[in-house]
Amino acid sequence: MFSGPSVFSGLDPSLIERAATFIRSGRLVAFPTETVYGLGANALDAEAVARIYSVKGRPPSSPLIVHVASIEMAESLAAEWPPLADRLAQKFWPGPLTLVVKKQAAIPAIVTANLATVGLRMPAHPIALALIQAAGVPLAAPSANRFTELSPTTADHVRRSLASSSSSEVGLILDGGPCQVGIESTVLSIVGPGAVLLRPGGISRSELESVAGPVAAAQEVQAGPHLAPGMHPRHYSPRTSLYLPENGNVPERGHGIYLQYRCPAHRADVAIRQMPLSAVEYAAALYDALHQADEENYDWIAVDLPPDGAEWEAVRDRLKRAATK
Repeated sequence: MFSGPSVFSGLDPSLIERAATFIRSGRLVAFPTETVYGLGANALDAEAVARIYSVKGRPPSSPLIVHVASIEMAESLAAEWPPLADRLAQKFWPGPLTLVVKKQAAIPAIVTANLATVGLRMPAHPIALALIQAAGVPLAAPSANRFTELSPTTADHVRRSLASSSSSEVGLILDGGPCQVGIESTVLSIVGPGAVLLRPGGISRSELESVAGPVAAAQEVQAGPHLAPGMHPRHYSPRTSLYLPENGNVPERGHGIYLQYRCPAHRADVAIRQMPLSAVEYAAALYDALHQADEENYDWIAVDLPPDGAEWEAVRDRLKRAATK
């Protein structure tokens, strides 16, 4: 039996107002977005944001994304809002794109890992937008799970991940059903002369380049603050050891499950889950498949890595960071 914060279903105005009251009082609320569930706090309240880091066990070097309910709210938080930011926001917001821009001083340093920039996103989920609007403040919100663990795409995933968290810190969990995108947002820096992809996600590189022109790849951060969340070398990991075998060569030992894309497993005595063949459907199913595998107590999880095409960039990034090294 899991304990922890209570889960409430639906887009109920009275429930949204209750959650907004928690936010305004400095407590945390878990809420759905189209990507994954977030653990939100008032982005302008440093003490509230510190509670996110404490509940997640998140290092201070990993900045948070600030969620807004409008382009105007985003502009009010940016020290500079270049024309490219406006074009990208007009095209992809609300949606799974985070724009990194220079920040206003009103955003506490703890939100941005002491960097002069901030990641801003307008989520495409009615509950997320209603919560931000009701609270009247932007929400700093990473994924609602312990740091480096699997991101949650259902309210039950959140409940299980945060079961040990103090109920005095996490006020409640808003249940908006399964997340449609299923992996985290794309993070794009537009601070310098050219756009830089800090994290692949729900908006593909080719979609970005249709608006921004050529998009450069970020270098891995070896030390110091990360320019965006999701750049930690070990991330998105199930409790069960995860392997990325070639040609179906799953581990010989133990009882495992194989998430198959196209290549069959070389062992006949393993559980098989056929994954979707399209990148969009695969991304939406991935974390739930890994959560289920974790709950079934296999000795290992093996994943048939999808192809190295542009549309698979985000999925492959998540799997490679989740894999047992």
